[in-house]
This record gives sequence, structure tokens and C-alpha cells, in this order.
Amino acid sequence: MSKNGGPYLLFRRITKMLIIILLGFLVLAQIFPLIWIFTYSIKKSGDLFGPDLLSFPKDPQWINYYKAFVNGRIPLYLANTLKIVIPSVVLGTILPFCLAYACTRMEWKLKKLVWSIVIVGMTIPIHTTLLPNFLWYKMFHLIDTHLALIISYMAFTMSFNSIVFSGLLMTIPKSMEESAFIDGAGYFVILRKIIAPISITGFITVGIMTFLSHWNDFLMANTYLSTETKRTLPFSVIRFAGQYASDYAVQFAVMTLVALPPLIFYFAFNKWMLAGVTAGSVKG
Repeated sequence: MSKNGGPYLLFRRITKMLIIILLGFLVLAQIFPLIWIFTYSIKKSGDLFGPDLLSFPKDPQWINYYKAFVNGRIPLYLANTLKIVIPSVVLGTILPFCLAYACTRMEWKLKKLVWSIVIVGMTIPIHTTLLPNFLWYKMFHLIDTHLALIISYMAFTMSFNSIVFSGLLMTIPKSMEESAFIDGAGYFVILRKIIAPISITGFITVGIMTFLSHWNDFLMANTYLSTETKRTLPFSVIRFAGQYASDYAVQFAVMTLVALPPLIFYFAFNKWMLAGVTAGSVKG
């Protein structure tokens, strides 16, 4: 027993050490671009092509962030982004929750058909819908409006968010709803006072993933928005790259400002997001 235990324990330690080293490399690979962009954003443009890759400058050029914030029209693009992202995240979380509840907890004739359509929606690429949606939005005079993006964002997150909620809802015992029905409660009361509070981790998880997806979108925003004053935050990077093509340091400052809000948002709710992902992985 002892002869077999020694090599086994050694194998486990070596395996654990290799996993830690691998995870360490993955962490460095994820953090490196962020540190690289930040260090370059506080340098002079002429110093970017020096031999030092991640050296912190002796004279940080914080004025690059002022130029990026003012000349990059960050406040305008940020306001437009929030006007689109906030309602799309709220609706793109509540509606899939209701749809998932209807397809997993309720009995009605077309339930299987509707759920099949939801699953098929996961397989449709965004690129294939740009032209048809553009024609529909043009017909209803929605081109160059924020509403067009809100509708598009909600449509493309509906399937995935519904599937995430369905996995979470299946872990909730039906006896809780049955007791509420006996007491005379309706579906609206059950959803609002029983199911929704239990599913709070799912709401946070879906909300964070939806927020990050919508915040970083450029393809649909570039297709449906044409007026400069209506465009979203990712356009500040493109706009600055064209206007200040030789001022690379300021371009890096714009990239940092654009990437900062979702990073803060993610790290603030990271614990809730992990709890929501693992909540639906094991059926209770």
C-alpha cells in the first residue's frame, strides 16, 4: 500500500504543479495586453518604438487621457452606449426569464415548437441577418435610431439567455409553486415573489454576459447607425485612429478608456457571475 501511495502522491503533486503553471501562463496571457495598452497610453508617441516593451515611463503623459476624453468625444459616445445598453440588458434579461419559465414550468400546446425555435436561434450567425434587418428597419424608418440596435441586441441574446435561465429553473422544486397555487397565487405573483428572488444569481449572470456582449458590439452599430452624434463608444477608437493616425499614445489612451467600464463591471460582479453559472450546472 505504501509503495503504491508514494508514486501516486508524487504524481498528484506534479500534476497539480503543472496545472498551476499552465493557469499562471493563461493569466499572464490575459493580463499582458491590458498592461501593455496602459503603459503605452502614458508614453510619448515617439517612445513607443523603443526597446522596452513594458517599461513605465519616467514622465507619464497623463494629458493623453485628457485628449482622448475630449477629442475622442467619450462623453457623447458613452451616453449613447448607455441609452442602448441599459434597456437592451433589462429587457434582454426579463423577457428570456419569462420565456424560459413558460417553456420549462408551464404546459401549453406549442411549447415544444417554441422551444425548438429558441434553440435554432442559437445557430443563426449575426452576419446573415444584417441585410434583411436593414431592409426591415428601413421600411419602418428605424435606420439610424437607437431602437434598431435595442431590438437587434434583444433578438440575438434571447435564445442563449433563455437556455441559461431554463437550466436554473429546472433546479427549483415545483412543490414551491404548487403550494403557492393552492394558496390562490397566480403566475405573476409566483414569478415576482417566489421564482425571481430564487433566480437572482441567474439574473446577474445573464445581465453581465448581455452587458459585455452589447457594450463591445461594433458590427451592428456600424450597420444601423450613420449619424456621428448617435454612434456608440467603440466608434471613438475608429474615429481617433483616423483623426490622430500618428498619435499612437493617445489612441492607446482611448482604448484604455473604452475597455475600463466593462472590466470594472465584470470584477465587481465576478463572484455573482460564477455563482450563477454553477447554480444551474447541478440539478437539485
